[in-house]
Amino acid sequence: MKNVISIISIVLLSVSLIAQNTENRENSINEIINSWHKAASDANLDAFFAPVTSDFVYIGTDATERWTRDEFYGFCKPYFDKGKAWDFKPIERKVYFSPNGKTAWFNETLDTWMGVCRSSGVLVKVKKKWKLAHYHLSVAVPNESVEEFLKCCSTPVDK
Repeated sequence: MKNVISIISIVLLSVSLIAQNTENRENSINEIINSWHKAASDANLDAFFAPVTSDFVYIGTDATERWTRDEFYGFCKPYFDKGKAWDFKPIERKVYFSPNGKTAWFNETLDTWMGVCRSSGVLVKVKKKWKLAHYHLSVAVPNESVEEFLKCCSTPVDK
C-alpha cells in the first residue's frame, strides 16, 4: 500500500510540474505577443521588430500584403516615425506547442480600428528565446455578411 501511495504521489507531482511548465511557456508567448502589439500602439519601431526573426513574414489584410521582415519594416517606418501606428487589443488567444517545445503557434481575436480581426502566428526558439517568425492578420466577416462583402469589396483572383 505504501508503494501505491508513493507511485500516485509521484504521478500527481509529475502532472502538476508538466501543467506548470505549459502555463509558463504559454505566459511567455502571451507576453511576447502582447508586448509586440503594445510596441505598435506606442509606435516603438525598435521594440516592434525586436522579437521577430530575420526571415519573418507578415501577411496583412490586403491580398497584396505578403512582406518579408525588411519589406514590412519599410512599410511600418513612416507610420511609426509619425508617432502613430495601430492599436490591436487581444480579445482571446489560444497557444499551442510542438512536442519538442521549439515551435509555438497561436490564433487570436483582436479588437482593431477595422472591427474584429483574427490573426495567427508562429514562434520559434532561437538561442533559448522565442522569436516571431510568421504573422497573418485577417478581417473577420460574419457569415451572414459574406455575400454583401463580396459585392462591394472582393478582390478578383488572377487565374
